[in-house]
Amino acid sequence: MINVGIVGAAGYTGGELIRLLIHHPEADIVFAHSESNAGNLVADVHEGLYGDTDLTFSAEMPFYDIDVLFLCFGHGKSQQFLSEHEIPNHVKIVDLAQDFRIADSSHDFVYGLPEVHREAIRKAQHVANPGCFATCIQLALLPLARHGLLKGNVVINGITGATGAGQKPVATTHYAWRSDNISVYKPFTHQHLAEINQTVSALQSSPSLEGNHGEAPTLTFIPLRGDFARGIFVTAVVDIDHDSADLYRENYAQEPFTHYSERAIDLKQVVNTNKCLVHCDWHEGQLLVTACIDNLLKGASGQAVENMNLMFGLDETAGLSLKPVAF
Repeated sequence: MINVGIVGAAGYTGGELIRLLIHHPEADIVFAHSESNAGNLVADVHEGLYGDTDLTFSAEMPFYDIDVLFLCFGHGKSQQFLSEHEIPNHVKIVDLAQDFRIADSSHDFVYGLPEVHREAIRKAQHVANPGCFATCIQLALLPLARHGLLKGNVVINGITGATGAGQKPVATTHYAWRSDNISVYKPFTHQHLAEINQTVSALQSSPSLEGNHGEAPTLTFIPLRGDFARGIFVTAVVDIDHDSADLYRENYAQEPFTHYSERAIDLKQVVNTNKCLVHCDWHEGQLLVTACIDNLLKGASGQAVENMNLMFGLDETAGLSLKPVAF
């Protein structure tokens, strides 16, 4: 049994992580930390868990009693937390924030996109869980990048649900503003572009590629806020002289969660699952790639559990047999 600690457990990603782990066949939650909710029932905050658990939020963090620690903080807080607390060497860490997603010599976190780094994740002590937009966009572009086919300007649009902004209310998550509305935010400059470019550049410059590899495409990303609670729907337009659907079929044929769909996809097919669905349409030298995920699952907590499974040598799908919305 894997003993689990969760910090930042009162937010959306913490709640989804608890929901997954209380039903995980090989995991036991030792503590779910939240200073502001210490002593309160988890189900009083994450009300969808009524009847599923009698777990209470903890003010204590007994690190020596756990095997893995999940960091469910807002961005920028994980690095500070680790600098202020001594985590035993045996404890593996999965960070859901963006603090360690960019590789550099200051840390040993492995970037946790299984479709790219599965073997490295299996050996890792520390994993940086990818961002939600970053996950969906990378999976939309991955087969093309692996063959050095991303060139010039790749135009990407992505629309996300309100939960992508986190649990703390802000003006743009207020129901009266969000309902019946759509808006652009952070065009060209979204923070997830850094990790997307990191992956794409590494794959495009791979020495295993033949021909014109090494060319770095320009990724133009326009994020949008959508009038729904959860999910991400991405489109990417790539200039290419042939239909590349076969690359997607081949690349994702053996993946447990990422699947190529022969038919056009929609968001409800993935909400409440750890799936990513991808579809392609080629027309006169342009390939439209469509991809969708649940931002709180494959884009956050579900992928975090997927990474935990790999780190501990479990079946990658353990605890992740979730069903999509049926209507």
